Amino acid sequence: MITGKIRDERVAIIEVEVIGLNQRAKIEATLDTGFTGYLTLPEFLIHHLRLPQIGTRHTIIAHGRAVLLDLYLAKVIWHGKERDIEVLQTDKQPLVGMSMLRGSRLTLGVVPDGDVTIAPLR
Repeated sequence: MITGKIRDERVAIIEVEVIGLNQRAKIEATLDTGFTGYLTLPEFLIHHLRLPQIGTRHTIIAHGRAVLLDLYLAKVIWHGKERDIEVLQTDKQPLVGMSMLRGSRLTLGVVPDGDVTIAPLR
């Protein structure tokens, strides 16, 4: 099970271990159910992890504007197992999207310091 907390700003935060080429990093990421991808990371983390670029992707961001973002390949530890995912480079804080949550049950206690749990569906 993956756990996290609700922050005062009413955002759900979890820790995700991202694996690149010979590097690993545990990052705090915001759960974003409006994001259909897997994960976003800022440029400095992508370079630190030495993630291989696999292309670009047209994406519609929160304000409805279409942008072209660089697309990378990474692994994460998810429910105790390595999982291959796509990472979009953004200049914002890391986001975990619905593709990452697929096959999971998400429970939120939406109060300050409330519990966030993500459990695999069996």
